[in-house]
Amino acid sequence: MPTTPPTAHRTRFFDHRIPALNVGRYTIHATQSVNGMTIGDAFPDRAQRFDVRGPRFVIPATDVHASYPRPGSTGLYSQVLPHLTLEGPGVPWLRKLKGEAPAIPWMALLVFREDELPEDPLALGNTEACTAPQLLDGQLPGTPPEIDPEELFDDEREMLCATVLVPGELFTAVAPLPEEMGLLAHIREGGPPDATVGLSSAPDEDELKAVVVANRFPDAAGGRHVAHLLSFDGFERYLGGGTAAPSQGLRMVSLWSWAFETEPDTGMGFGDLAQQLAAQPDLLLRLPVPAPPQNPSTAQRAALERLGIGATALPQRLESGERSFGFYRGPLTAAPARPVPAPSSGERLESAGEALAYVQPYGVFDASYAAAFSLGRTLALADAEFRTALLAFRKAARGAVRRLLTHPELAGRAVSPATVGLLRREHPARDAFDRLLDGSSGTAALASALAGAGADVTSGRVRGQARRRRAGTGATLTAGGVRAALADAQVTDVLRQVTARELEPVSAWLARLPRLEMIPFEHLVPDPRMLPQESLRFFYLDAAWVRAAVDGALSVGVGHAVDADLNALARQVPRPAPCGLLLRSDLVWNWPKTVMTGFRGDRPIEETHRASYGGDVLLLLFSEVLDTFTLAEPPQGLHFGFSDIGTIELRKLSGPDVGYPMGEFPEDPDDDRFGRFLRGGGYDVLNVAGPGDALLPALARAHGGSALSSAQLTLQMIKAPQVQTFTRP
Repeated sequence: MPTTPPTAHRTRFFDHRIPALNVGRYTIHATQSVNGMTIGDAFPDRAQRFDVRGPRFVIPATDVHASYPRPGSTGLYSQVLPHLTLEGPGVPWLRKLKGEAPAIPWMALLVFREDELPEDPLALGNTEACTAPQLLDGQLPGTPPEIDPEELFDDEREMLCATVLVPGELFTAVAPLPEEMGLLAHIREGGPPDATVGLSSAPDEDELKAVVVANRFPDAAGGRHVAHLLSFDGFERYLGGGTAAPSQGLRMVSLWSWAFETEPDTGMGFGDLAQQLAAQPDLLLRLPVPAPPQNPSTAQRAALERLGIGATALPQRLESGERSFGFYRGPLTAAPARPVPAPSSGERLESAGEALAYVQPYGVFDASYAAAFSLGRTLALADAEFRTALLAFRKAARGAVRRLLTHPELAGRAVSPATVGLLRREHPARDAFDRLLDGSSGTAALASALAGAGADVTSGRVRGQARRRRAGTGATLTAGGVRAALADAQVTDVLRQVTARELEPVSAWLARLPRLEMIPFEHLVPDPRMLPQESLRFFYLDAAWVRAAVDGALSVGVGHAVDADLNALARQVPRPAPCGLLLRSDLVWNWPKTVMTGFRGDRPIEETHRASYGGDVLLLLFSEVLDTFTLAEPPQGLHFGFSDIGTIELRKLSGPDVGYPMGEFPEDPDDDRFGRFLRGGGYDVLNVAGPGDALLPALARAHGGSALSSAQLTLQMIKAPQVQTFTRP
């Protein structure tokens, strides 16, 4: 019995990344002095100015990794704190707010509802654009940031920035305290399953992302919301309640924004979709067939058997003009395909008719392998580059095999560059001249050949001597002789090396067929009922079907039996993967970095190929037959909040089992809105570290009194990524 594999994902959190120098203008002053001497102006003081650059009014779209909830999405988000993930791990700490500690970010994520922002009452994400000087001059309603225009860099003066007007009372109600801003930003390191890297290893710079978390839950009653990543640069005086925000509101720079809607659960979450996939009654790629009659007939059992392995019945028109139906299945099967008898012509198929299987007891055909042959031939005919390469290979091989028959001694020894040149006849005139000079006679043979050349040509003796020389080798330059030579393994090995240059593009094209790269989706899934929306299906890959497609491609341009025999040199393609699966789900589009892992027992299996069809279908091939398959929410897609019953999962803060669950907190929740730790006023703002019953000190008491850092608070607030396991039937 297959076991559930211990899927492991490593995700680590770090508090912050404080730069050695914050963004700004700097001057280095250098002075020199000599003890005991007055140097006067001989060594004047020097001043060197330099700038440290970074974003201030705009964050490029390429710097935004992800946001949650997804932009434009609708779902149950009232128990989640929205957050934004940035590609640069140090972006939130590049600037230092005046009067605040270096660990306090210069930005914060604020969430607004409908009818809260006067310039965006529908919470659509509307902003007012202006240049930085226009913003600082107060040309838009609201109090602008207190930034000295002299601090602006030249390119910032022409930069357009998006702004929002935040009413003063609303700002006071929802803006985080400076300490809370530091706790609501952290750095995350995450990646694919990685059980071999220790927790003490250095962070992987390529996997580090900065995350800024909002302090406000979306409205439980539902409705539209907009999240703004706001710059607090120039608004330091209004942080912490020291100075009340003006009634006309604050004109703040929105570095990034997106809108979403919350309502009762619509099943758009990762866990909902994964569970829906697992709830399918059949996880094999085949038609859903109703229950058979209690005592099925022999014909019914035969039909059900074919449908059970992944075939479907399609209309068929026979060569006689009669209309019937036949069975068809593609290379993907619900059960391992049975061995296929060798065709009458030998190991290869030479026509589609030869691959057509006749089910004699019931008078119907199975066109699976015939369709594969025809498809391979059609793909080859449609690719002019492949056709040209195939014909060039056959031409080179025919010439090489004829020359090999005249020099049979070459087939029994290693192929050297000289042998290759001889068999390819890349320089026939030079080779003939070298043979005249070969041996002890040397120049004498050349002189004799030159002296008698005219008379020999006139009398026709050259052709006769050439025929006698060829006859002396014992080789017969007939089609039968060529075919007999091609049956010799040594000969085919030599030919494969001699024609390697022409064979390479042919083999590369054919090697794509076992990976199903060129196979139309309709041939893989002939009936859409086999793969309905929100479904996952395991399959086996039929190597005989792929071989039939290869034979069909190689049938192009075959003029005689020798060409067909030469195809054997190109027919050796990689063996197809034995197993794979198809996934048709919104997960493919909406969660493109979902971690997908196949297991045999508890051992991960190598994924050999992945292909997308449209926006919601994904095909995966594996090097071995799977026992189980897991879908894991991307580690970078972690989000934060509380459970349906108003609790969070306490997690260990240190030790080898850091992050392991310790139980629910609080043990007796007041309600389902985490209400004990919300600010007053009905804004659903989380009281992280403010006055009253704040979350941070309560969590510190639950962990023995130790104060929590931003990374440790994040560890407590995460809603862990979900993992769904599928067992192959």
